[in-house]
Amino acid sequence: MKTWKTLIAAAGIAGVTLGAGQASAFELGVVAFQMSAETQARCANTVGEEAAKLGWEAQVLNSNGALETHASQLDNLIQKGVDGLILCMSKPVQFDAQFEAAKSAGIPVITISSGASPHTLFDVTPNEYIMAAEAAIYLLGTINYEGNVLLQRFESNTGARIRGSILDAVLVENPTVKIVGEHSMARTKSWQDDVRNGMSALILQNAGNFDGVWASFDGQALIIDDLLKESGLNKGDVSLVSIDGGQEVYRRIKDPESMMTATIAIPFENMAKSAVTMMNQIAVEGKAKEELVPGPYLFIPATLVDKSNVDEFLK
Repeated sequence: MKTWKTLIAAAGIAGVTLGAGQASAFELGVVAFQMSAETQARCANTVGEEAAKLGWEAQVLNSNGALETHASQLDNLIQKGVDGLILCMSKPVQFDAQFEAAKSAGIPVITISSGASPHTLFDVTPNEYIMAAEAAIYLLGTINYEGNVLLQRFESNTGARIRGSILDAVLVENPTVKIVGEHSMARTKSWQDDVRNGMSALILQNAGNFDGVWASFDGQALIIDDLLKESGLNKGDVSLVSIDGGQEVYRRIKDPESMMTATIAIPFENMAKSAVTMMNQIAVEGKAKEELVPGPYLFIPATLVDKSNVDEFLK
């Protein structure tokens, strides 16, 4: 059943409500860009679970970090004529053609932590600018706003790029903190090797000459934490701060052998649940998007987690 598209053609979106029997036939396409990243797996799997609770048929796909695969999966779902698409950590700029095709086909698209697009309904996301500022200032606070830092960036993801840009702005206002080395992750398909190789070289080159490490997301930070431990450092020797959250990161914040100092916990499961709820309200119940989300973003609050509150997040 092509609920939303049928409604558009017949009566417009607003004010139309369908029965539970019709909703059970709703077909949802769910695509995560790289599910080897824990956060993307959490996001996509929760979307699938929430869709199942509604009796929907959900197809959860993993693009394995490959742009061509992501494009092909979107093309196939659009050609198949799914009733809706929810995309985790997609890339609106690179896939503008696919998003435009979905819109033309009457397929509503909600993205999660992907960035806005004129062809999608909205992006469910934390406020990247606020999170990035909080993480950057926290890192500098742990080293008393002076010393040297290493950076691990990721420029091809919108959220990670914003985090790096805000960090740069914070550093401009705090010139007593110097960047002595930085690596930008370029490969998404084999990103773990990319981070490990790049940061391993920087840690070796700057041994004894850095006080803190900033990573654009926690998956990178976990690899860096292992490298720091392998180099002989102990907890408290350097600060390691990142963003995303997750049980492994929380465990390491608590672990006396780990360098992991703090993260910003993004509620990916809640974001995924909100995306499904909104999709149901818009595509099935017929509510106008503007009644639910006034702009291109649905912001979900995130929380800084360090040793002072990590027990609240550990399961």
